[in-house]
Amino acid sequence: MYAVIEVGARQYNVKKDDIIEVEKQKTGKAKEISIDKVLLVSKDKKIEIGQPYIKEAKVIVEVLGNIKGEKITSFKYRRRKSSHWEKGHRQQLTRLKIKSIELAG
Repeated sequence: MYAVIEVGARQYNVKKDDIIEVEKQKTGKAKEISIDKVLLVSKDKKIEIGQPYIKEAKVIVEVLGNIKGEKITSFKYRRRKSSHWEKGHRQQLTRLKIKSIELAG
């Protein structure tokens, strides 16, 4: 069984016990959250597609914590101008573990 879920502006193909890293979520102190933006669910050989979401379907995830992604550096150099700059950025992410995919009906 797998599902396609929407978290933030991205879509993820997930199944039970997968660990995904998504944009930082406001979870507070919750250890477990429910994602109800489920776009597609495949169970056995039956596929159910939402328009845009499947009603009464949800994915239960465990919040493993907030982390930072890899550092991305941006560098601009202008020859003969004595001008250059370098910037670094680390995206803040939330690591989630998929506990279950629930489909009503």
